[in-house]
Amino acid sequence: MRLKEKTAIVTGASTGIGKAISILFAREGARIVAADLSDDQGREVVAQIRSEGNEATYLHADVSNAADAEALVQSAVGTYGKLDVLVNNAAAYVGDGNILSIPDDLWDRIIDVDLKGVYLCTKKAIPAMIDNHGGSIIHISSVNALVGLSLTAYSSAKGGIISFSRVIAIDFGKYGIRSNVVCPGTILTENSGKIYAERPGLEDRVRKLYPIGRLGEPQDVSYCALYLASDESTFVTGSTMVVDGGLTAGAKFELEYAKEPERT
Repeated sequence: MRLKEKTAIVTGASTGIGKAISILFAREGARIVAADLSDDQGREVVAQIRSEGNEATYLHADVSNAADAEALVQSAVGTYGKLDVLVNNAAAYVGDGNILSIPDDLWDRIIDVDLKGVYLCTKKAIPAMIDNHGGSIIHISSVNALVGLSLTAYSSAKGGIISFSRVIAIDFGKYGIRSNVVCPGTILTENSGKIYAERPGLEDRVRKLYPIGRLGEPQDVSYCALYLASDESTFVTGSTMVVDGGLTAGAKFELEYAKEPERT
């Protein structure tokens, strides 16, 4: 088991990427503190983990609230004795768009969850990781941090996470704390599925942007996070790993001169 006897906090754990990470980490031996605002779904994730004979605890938490972030760390240390891994996955983006159309209060909410939440959870986790003589902090960002794909507030927050992670890596590497970022491309989750269902043809159009020929699945991201959480990556910090099926490698065009020549 790659995470045997490690304790991991996963925010945004009730669906999608957070759910996949929680279940995979538990199967690899980690004790999970799963955090979310969607209590019923979060408890279902914990129930699934426990049904497989693994350990997990659910905690209702708004990561943009300092007291909730503190409670997450206290729960991990109080329940399992230590904190080894923090996965900053919780995010908000619904309603985001062009800078001229996004309301100021929505900008504030998205920045609060997607960037301030990362700051608060990391800030509360670091002392526990220092006590533990090290740890791994994994920030789930997005390809929106790397290329212009609209969603003004979301993209701004996800870009900020990369710089934030690098600073944490520099400041706390001496304590054995590593800080890395994962940037997923389009991932098929419960939420994205609803969007595609409401907009026929959109999924096919998006898929054509990906050189690998498909959209991502939550497990594609979870296995990258597993590597960063494990002792296999003890020399990896301050990095940004892209899990995007080739989307950010460059524009995908069907150029005439790139086609196979006709055979005579």
